[in-house]
Amino acid sequence: MSVDLWDEVVGQPHAVAQLQAAARSPVHAYLLVGPEGSGKRAAARAFAAELLASGLDEEAADRARRLTATESHPSLTVVEREGESIDKDQADEVVRRASLAPAEGERQVIVLVDFHLVSVAGPKLLKSIEEPPPSTFFVILAEELPPELETIESRCVRVDFTAVPTVAITDRLVRDGVAPDVAEVAAAAAGGSLGRARLLARDPAMRARRDAWYAAPERLDGSGHAAATAVDELLELVEGVLEPLSAQQAEEMERFLAGFESAGLEPPKGQLTILEKRHRREQRKVRIDELRSGLAVLVSRYRDALAEGGSPEDFVAVADQVQQLCDALAFNPKESLVLQSLFVSLPRLG
Repeated sequence: MSVDLWDEVVGQPHAVAQLQAAARSPVHAYLLVGPEGSGKRAAARAFAAELLASGLDEEAADRARRLTATESHPSLTVVEREGESIDKDQADEVVRRASLAPAEGERQVIVLVDFHLVSVAGPKLLKSIEEPPPSTFFVILAEELPPELETIESRCVRVDFTAVPTVAITDRLVRDGVAPDVAEVAAAAAGGSLGRARLLARDPAMRARRDAWYAAPERLDGSGHAAATAVDELLELVEGVLEPLSAQQAEEMERFLAGFESAGLEPPKGQLTILEKRHRREQRKVRIDELRSGLAVLVSRYRDALAEGGSPEDFVAVADQVQQLCDALAFNPKESLVLQSLFVSLPRLG
């Protein structure tokens, strides 16, 4: 059965149209720019599949698309950072790989992930991105473009992605078999990320967590004991989001290995380690995202109280405090302590 990888790029009609047109007469490098969860990587796979399937008969083209769907095509190289950024050693390997003939067929595609974090390795990659061999195509993914990447941007065709509209996420979840009421809640909490929405939709505790955050202000009396008790219970609930994530990651690992097995290949050296490291980063990010989502629900409780005749000053103060705490989460503070400090100071409701 034919594989349609474009179907996985949700809510980005302009980007899809631009890439589909480009696949018919591609240039050497494309830069896909947009927020996390906007579908850039899915679009990169779909675009790479079209490049690698070009000129093949129907059976061979379908095989190329199936292998690209699991990022296991021999002529597809996906470069992910192992640490904070793509480092010099990885950049050297990209330069070497770009200069080689394709492992299979007449084209190869190199996908560079999280390129906005490339740091010192950027200049090393510039010449390869600017003037690769005719058989090599670069697809570069970035959430934003810091000034130091302006030169590389000028060598690429830029394709912009936006946060996925909530209605598009809801519709896609329903298509995937999620109950409409669950789909709506997951989409609303996903912050424009289809991946996060899918994770939340398979989490049976999602609604319980949101309800607990919403009800938290009514449990507070200004005492440290009440704040600590509420925080401990909420943090325990937050940990629950890691269970569906672990299941999702196990499925991704299984698909990754199966793709290489179906092609009769071994996964590239070190690729499993890179995937495992990405999974650990995802676990940290998903947990922080869930904390921020819960805090947003907390603010919504005070917004509702304002609509019911509550204090505007209280709402503004809570919104400011929560924003400061959300910003601080990027620096890995002791979560229980900063949350307790917030909860002790929250205005009482009820």
